[in-house]
Amino acid sequence: MNKRRPNKLIAEKSPYLLQHAYNPVDLMYLLRYWKRTGDAWALKMVETTLGNMRRGGICDHIGFGFHRYSTDYRWLVPHFEKMLYDQALLAMAYCEAYQATGNREYGKTAREIFAYVLRDMTDPEGGFYSAEDADSEGEEGRFYLWTEDEIRQTLTKEEAEVLTRVYGLQREGNFMVEATGTKTGTNILHIARPLWALAKELGIPSGKLEECLDTAREKLFQVREKRAHPHKDDKILTDWNALMIAALSKGAQAFQEPAYKDAASRAAGFILARMRDADGRLLHRYRDGEAAIPAFLDDYAFLAWGLVELYEAGFEPVHLLRAIELNNMMLERFWDHENGGLFFSADDAEGMLVRTKEFYDGAIPSGNSVAMLNLLRLSHITGNTLYEQKAAHLLRACSKTIAEAPYARTQFMTALDFSLGPSSQVVIVGNPRSEDTTSMIRSLQGSFLPHKVVMLRSTEEHDPDLISFAEYTRGLESIEGKATAYVCRNFRCDLPTTDEKQMLTLLDEAAASTPS
Repeated sequence: MNKRRPNKLIAEKSPYLLQHAYNPVDLMYLLRYWKRTGDAWALKMVETTLGNMRRGGICDHIGFGFHRYSTDYRWLVPHFEKMLYDQALLAMAYCEAYQATGNREYGKTAREIFAYVLRDMTDPEGGFYSAEDADSEGEEGRFYLWTEDEIRQTLTKEEAEVLTRVYGLQREGNFMVEATGTKTGTNILHIARPLWALAKELGIPSGKLEECLDTAREKLFQVREKRAHPHKDDKILTDWNALMIAALSKGAQAFQEPAYKDAASRAAGFILARMRDADGRLLHRYRDGEAAIPAFLDDYAFLAWGLVELYEAGFEPVHLLRAIELNNMMLERFWDHENGGLFFSADDAEGMLVRTKEFYDGAIPSGNSVAMLNLLRLSHITGNTLYEQKAAHLLRACSKTIAEAPYARTQFMTALDFSLGPSSQVVIVGNPRSEDTTSMIRSLQGSFLPHKVVMLRSTEEHDPDLISFAEYTRGLESIEGKATAYVCRNFRCDLPTTDEKQMLTLLDEAAASTPS
């Protein structure tokens, strides 16, 4: 791996990375760089960015979720549109940062993103809507802005005083007309300083300050709900939904929250039931009862990703089987047999003069980079070396492009990080409903361990479904009926252990041996 400092590797993209330019896949790569090298600066970049975003106006402090991007280096003034893919990718970044650091602010932020999506962006059948507009009543941001008088009329005197300090409210407002630079008298809520510092300044305990803010937030939310809402784009797109399935599945693991797994499972079921054609191939878009447009590479790669994450959230083999099916269909229809890599459109797509390949990881990662990591993970899960070979071919096809601008290919860098390994297969053998099994799984899911895949072999099944796609697990048994962990590398397993601390130690030893 390139040994250049991550601030040089990534921040070349923008002189303000620590302030206003962000890409969630950059942040997730930096977490892996930190995990591999121990470079504290990489982690600082992630924490500074996520902390500033959480406190800034780009975050909707009343209804939750994040706006599309910030227009200034202080994160104060956003473009007020909300996109589903931003919610998904940022939720993943906050979940992983929470696992890596234990910082409860990151966990709270991820939960708030999920609360927003499940409340406002979820179709009754389980799919997720695409976006909410920036404008309402003909003005950008009108739905989200507040005058000081509105705040004081809604809250008690004490609450209003606290909010004025915490959210930096001004009588003349802090939101300006971009064309003229004049203030409008309205405010974008933002937290100028960490809450612990504000609590100390206000002379109240941090817990009491948070309680006051939560009470006031709910009052403001109820008032805001009576306003004219921005238009909602209620298209359901397979690729963006797949990103949210992956995010919710990661959240289910990080927070041990079954509701997130259930929501992800519903969305996956909706897509697989309503967004496929008669031949079982995916369709890209659904709206008003109609599914249409043959799916693209991103649809297949992202949904396979989501299903692998969903499997690791609940260990239902059907999700992994569907991921394998989609992955195989993707290789059949999108693979470039001459030069390697995956085309954006299928081999029988109509009206395509030239089939293109995309390797850029922008606001949304490229289908090729996601597919590469999928292939590597599925290879480790199933033992199918063909997937690893395809991943190597894909990497060769785009290696020159990556080398020219690695900071624009950070999802590829994440896949490369996994491929460099050593990556581990962890197989838990036990009763899925027993406390020792669930405790062992919790300890894995609560930790930031990016170089592993996890499988569960149920002792309650005579012929576990896991064996059908991971034959090497056939001989793995529990010890004395207890939950037993096998930590394997290259499908060679260490002696089994019933001690979850020993299991984590084996994984830490593997991580410590990773080449930097």
